[in-house]
Amino acid sequence: MDKPVDPALALFGRHPRSFEENRFVYPVVSRRSGGVSIGVNLNPDKICNFDCIYCQVDRVRESQVRFVGQEQLLTELDQMLTLVASGELFEHPRFRDTPQRLRRLNDIAFSGDGEPTTYTDFDTLVEACAAIKRQHGLHDVKMVLITNASMFHKPVVERGLSIFDANGGEIWAKLEAGTDEYFHLVDRTSMPLKRIVDNITLAAKKRPVVIQSLFMRIEDVPPSPAELSAFCDRLNEITARGGKIRLVQIYTVARKPAEATVTPLADAEVDAIVELVRSRTGLTAEAFYGAAAGG
Repeated sequence: MDKPVDPALALFGRHPRSFEENRFVYPVVSRRSGGVSIGVNLNPDKICNFDCIYCQVDRVRESQVRFVGQEQLLTELDQMLTLVASGELFEHPRFRDTPQRLRRLNDIAFSGDGEPTTYTDFDTLVEACAAIKRQHGLHDVKMVLITNASMFHKPVVERGLSIFDANGGEIWAKLEAGTDEYFHLVDRTSMPLKRIVDNITLAAKKRPVVIQSLFMRIEDVPPSPAELSAFCDRLNEITARGGKIRLVQIYTVARKPAEATVTPLADAEVDAIVELVRSRTGLTAEAFYGAAAGG
């Protein structure tokens, strides 16, 4: 029997990184957070050190903003926290149909149009955002870093991660390949997969991390059993070296990707990967389905 279609899927499929006149801070209803996530875009220039084939950032249209205006970003964050807390956000046409169960502020997420940890003053800006969160008394609201883990070895990023730790933070690190060949096919970067695994291990030794893993069909071909087995090997490598993984998020394409050859996995295929991760690694894993799959 088909799974019932969640009416919130329409909201999950809309993640524009703009809101009214804001340039750096934007609200979304997030399927993985189960509520409202306030995004902080540290890459308005749309420059990223990865070029993932499934990326949903429109890099064809040139960005109108080149640099982060720190003062404006902090003002936007302050105003957005008030907007969500007051419930005024849900009077906006884009959010009017948000189900009651999702009308909760879950997190402040650093993601945006590129890799946030490439921002020069990463630690300073994270601390300033944490201070605003504290001013609003939002001690239960998480700060989430959504990252490809490519810069964890940099001192400025290490300091930033420590600030996340001190302010209810979570690190969501991207790992969605087990072999260099598949890693370079999907993420299209010159970096070796080993650097990503080493960096995640480095961070995970100091705090539990969430692994976010997007799998898809490429030219209608899903990841091979051998690739998925190697992916589990990388997870086991991280934990064997002392890294702590709190959760593995297995998900698939929910919005229009960069390449037309990329399409979502079916719900059953996502479920099968979740079960494989659980059985091969003993880690907690959750499934998040694609909009096109109707899960």
